Amino acid sequence: MALSRPFVDYCIWGWDNLPRKVLMYYTNFLSSPEGYFHTVICNAKAFSNTTVNNDLHFILWDNPPKQHPRRLTLSHMQRMLNSNAPFARKFHQNSRVLDKIDTDLLSRGEEMFTPGGWCVGSGENGTDPCSVVGTPTVLRPGPGAKRLQTLINSLLSNDNFRLRQCK
Repeated sequence: MALSRPFVDYCIWGWDNLPRKVLMYYTNFLSSPEGYFHTVICNAKAFSNTTVNNDLHFILWDNPPKQHPRRLTLSHMQRMLNSNAPFARKFHQNSRVLDKIDTDLLSRGEEMFTPGGWCVGSGENGTDPCSVVGTPTVLRPGPGAKRLQTLINSLLSNDNFRLRQCK
């Protein structure tokens, strides 16, 4: 989730005591972070119209939904990409789909860091593109940034934005 600074200030200072009450309510929940902020923001009049009901994750649930999401595999790769979501879950440990994400989407070589915009090496012949560092303040958005922009534009469009707010 992405939270605005004014909302985080409200959660910390809680001038009407709602964040504290909700925090006390969620104290004994197994996954309290998954519901706490949603509950506070949808029940605080100052913030309820600022929400977009999307957690930016690609998740496949069993039908009907069970307690846990299905494990993603290579067969789900295209659906993940088409969702434009920057995050996904759940994967088997050491899954081949994670390797494909590393190589095809993140351009990450084996035993290397994921290259950022500051990596200006060629990466040819398996060399680490981060072995040559450029200006750390320069960002070069790649295909993933364009997919995220498409998702955000869709979520904030006139057709979707008001329909996906707290009810």
